[in-house]
Amino acid sequence: MPFPACRAALLLDQYRKKSRLFRSNVLLVPLGDDFRYDKPQEWDAQFFNYQRLFDFLNSKPDLHVQAQFGTLSDYFDALYKRTGVEPGARPPGFPVLSGDFFSYADREDHYWTGYYTSRPFYKNLDRVLEAHLRGAEILYSLAVTHARRSGLASQYPLSNFALLTEARRTLGLFQHHDAITGTAKEAVVVDYGVRLLRSLVNLKQVIINAAHYLVLGDKETYRFDPEAPFLQMDDTRLNHDALPERTVIQLDSSPRYVVLFNPLEQERLSLVSLLVSSPRVRVLSEEGQPLAVQISAHWSSATDMVPDVCQVSLPVRLPALGLGVLQLQLGLDGHRTLPSSVRVYLHGRQLSVSRHEAFPLRVIDSGTSDFALSNRYMQVWFSGLTGLLKSIRRVDEEQEQRVDVEFLIYGTRTSKDKSGAYLFLPDGEAQPYVPKDPPVLRVTEGPFFSEVVAYYEHVHQMVRLYNLPGVEGLSLDVSSLVDIRDYVNKELALRIHTDIVSQGTFFTDLNGFQVQSRRYLKKLPLQANFYPMPVMAYIQDAQNRLTLHTAQALGVSSLHDGEWRTGAVGLCLGRRWQARGSQLPSPGQLEVILDRRLMQDDNRGLGQGLKDNKRTHNRFRLLLERRTLSSEVQDGRSTSYPSLLSHLTSMYLNTPALAMPVAKRQLPAAGLRSFHPLASSLPCDFHLLNLRTLQAEEDALPSAETALILHRKGFDCGLEAKNLGFNCTTSQGKVALGSLFHGLDVGFLQPTSLTLLYPLASPSNSTDVYLEPMEIATFRLRLG
Repeated sequence: MPFPACRAALLLDQYRKKSRLFRSNVLLVPLGDDFRYDKPQEWDAQFFNYQRLFDFLNSKPDLHVQAQFGTLSDYFDALYKRTGVEPGARPPGFPVLSGDFFSYADREDHYWTGYYTSRPFYKNLDRVLEAHLRGAEILYSLAVTHARRSGLASQYPLSNFALLTEARRTLGLFQHHDAITGTAKEAVVVDYGVRLLRSLVNLKQVIINAAHYLVLGDKETYRFDPEAPFLQMDDTRLNHDALPERTVIQLDSSPRYVVLFNPLEQERLSLVSLLVSSPRVRVLSEEGQPLAVQISAHWSSATDMVPDVCQVSLPVRLPALGLGVLQLQLGLDGHRTLPSSVRVYLHGRQLSVSRHEAFPLRVIDSGTSDFALSNRYMQVWFSGLTGLLKSIRRVDEEQEQRVDVEFLIYGTRTSKDKSGAYLFLPDGEAQPYVPKDPPVLRVTEGPFFSEVVAYYEHVHQMVRLYNLPGVEGLSLDVSSLVDIRDYVNKELALRIHTDIVSQGTFFTDLNGFQVQSRRYLKKLPLQANFYPMPVMAYIQDAQNRLTLHTAQALGVSSLHDGEWRTGAVGLCLGRRWQARGSQLPSPGQLEVILDRRLMQDDNRGLGQGLKDNKRTHNRFRLLLERRTLSSEVQDGRSTSYPSLLSHLTSMYLNTPALAMPVAKRQLPAAGLRSFHPLASSLPCDFHLLNLRTLQAEEDALPSAETALILHRKGFDCGLEAKNLGFNCTTSQGKVALGSLFHGLDVGFLQPTSLTLLYPLASPSNSTDVYLEPMEIATFRLRLG
């Protein structure tokens, strides 16, 4: 058989075997793999060789085959034609798949569920860059538009547009399947990290420059000086693999000013914390009115205060997408400067504790009694021995809800195949984390926030309760500072025990967009029951829902089925449930992997273990909500929805307010003005995904057009937050974009495809838009 014929016969034999997996004789065969088509010669060789084989096959009618290159559209067009249905219709006999392909195993019990957590430091840095990019895009668009409207565009650094472009490309690069997943080689990870940090620093410069212009009362005085920026950022990172260090504001006889940026499209009330050089500090509003503040110590360890640095915290109401201004003065206002009280539990450890006359401090050598912190919405109980969360009681309920936290350790199996960057192959059930020494606990209580920090050898766990009305006060701020660099083949997990009867079902989100139900399956191995958690996970029963919001993608599961068990009556531990005859509830759980350190490759292409762990700050919000009867109709469906309160809690966590101290000391108070870009907040079921200045066609400078990308959230109405200070308004999906921006007119509005490549309608003078729930829409508009 001649050469083309034998190769064509071999290829056709493989195609015929593959076709048995399809329900029609129309076959789709992707061509390519990792590291393919990276040279022009390979493109040519592949194309021309396959074309010769296709030509040979098509020239033999007795082979009954028609082969050609094609796109996905070509494949589906051929499929519809073969099955005799209209394009877009469902061919008879074809099944419909809903959901996703998680969790996935390529052989035996080798489930690819480890990469959900691998290298969590960079998963968090990715989220930080994403939030800064969105904030920088919005502020830059507003600043450029207002500068052009005032005839000052020549004074504004339009060249910052190139920094935005580079940051977009960096973020897109890190979405690669070996970057955000944590499955790249160590040298490549370093390159990713350097790029991420460089783009983050550049975005901070864009935000600083835009905020500087927008808060000036007299725009004519604006001068851009790259060598002496007007504003500083609130934190800096010394290296790509270092945690951020917060800026300390030096106080003296001259007043210091701070500009605050709210990246949310709704007005927000948040607690803003700043580091200052003295506890003798007064904070004034933009109008010069003194504000009540909470003063607390700044700690470098469990027992050591940082000398000459303290933290000032105050509630601030910031306009939607806007900027606020504060003034700090050296001085003491006894009526409004409120100190925090601190107590430290040493549990028998011989340690000295720093003291400061400004902060009442009590040292407790030993004590195991549980204690509680409270705000206007809830009372939260902690273990006096471990410092970890135990239960929550809402003010409108008599019974407390069990929310019991513990740390666990997973090992890896001793056989040939072990856990690696991709695979999670545990050696059995997780074992309790047992530190060498008992934890040191530090409890801080004050008028605006109270917190408990438990210092363990490998993790510092902080739970903070805000005493504020609205979103901030309705959830718990939880963070874990993890350092497992001395571990060998171990993984650290956080498990939350509840008395929620979840019946083996839990929920995780897909890309922060949809929420999907997951089922704990006993027939599958432990590692098969883990799923990715990009933004949130929750468990629920008919009465309650507990949601864990996250600021970094991690692996999550619920390894207890949460069903009713037969057992002795009366062992309810004082919880809310009532015994059903001899039935006792098996508590529902949520479990999240915090970090993993693995010494070997798992033979999936990386060629090395995970040994480059960093000190990693994992941030969460824990939200307990009450469900009503109207929400029960959704039980049993494959999809679910967060509440509006849950949506906003996630936004508060992932898009924090940014504080920027003014670098120059001598500035009259009248020189700065708060900036209100929107005439009113967007409805709270709308999210402004971006307000992005588009590039001019001729060069790399910004054009006069802007892309506005809106998302209307789908939400569950059956979770009530009434009488809890959570006020939220919706508009049934309608937004009047023409009157949205304060001081700016919408010149024209054109709906486009999500990527802006294709117009969906002609430009219109009508600026009223409507979105269905879960829809995302992109508009090209001109502001002036």
